[in-house]
Amino acid sequence: MPEKEKVSKIIELNEDLIENNERLANENNQTLKKYNIKSFDIVGAIGAGKTAILEILSEKLSKKYKILVINGDVATRIDADRIEQHGVKTIQVNTGRECALNSYHISQVIKNIDLKDYENGILFIENVGNLICPSDFILGAESRIVIVSITEGPWVVRKHPLLFKMSDIAVINKIDLLDIIDVNLEEMINDAKEINPNLKIIATGAKTGENISKLIEALEL
Repeated sequence: MPEKEKVSKIIELNEDLIENNERLANENNQTLKKYNIKSFDIVGAIGAGKTAILEILSEKLSKKYKILVINGDVATRIDADRIEQHGVKTIQVNTGRECALNSYHISQVIKNIDLKDYENGILFIENVGNLICPSDFILGAESRIVIVSITEGPWVVRKHPLLFKMSDIAVINKIDLLDIIDVNLEEMINDAKEINPNLKIIATGAKTGENISKLIEALEL
């Protein structure tokens, strides 16, 4: 097969994959809406603090809502076990070689549980830890939250514009380390605003709980 034809076949395959993912994501979204479940897709690099923030949110919100958390990871259920200790149900999805969750993963979870148990509740989806692959796949959640931390350096927002364009809320975490990490928080916030003027941006310290209440307000919970 000529090289040009091979490239064309790959492009067609990728287009079909994305199209099918978007179709299934829409079905996921409609299913969750049927049960009035507020859903959030959380993306961010390994170590940004996704799990730590979910632990705090689970503890605070489980007093008011039924919560389900889907955790995506290449292997293990370490994060799911951490979150489950705070009184919420977690389901682990191990992706193996795949570097992000896709809408098929989510569809299989919601097909195999009784969503009536979470009616009027919350679904949090913790995606596999990276800032690149999740941009290829929407999952059907109502909102996307991108989490970065000041420990990832001052350019982390600028270097990953696509996820910030695709997100509704941006969290800049670990602000409790500002005294020892040489970054300008305001510049990071401005970078995010330039990429997506509609973003809600919250600076948090998951270790201390700083501004978690503001994040909950941004989630409209």
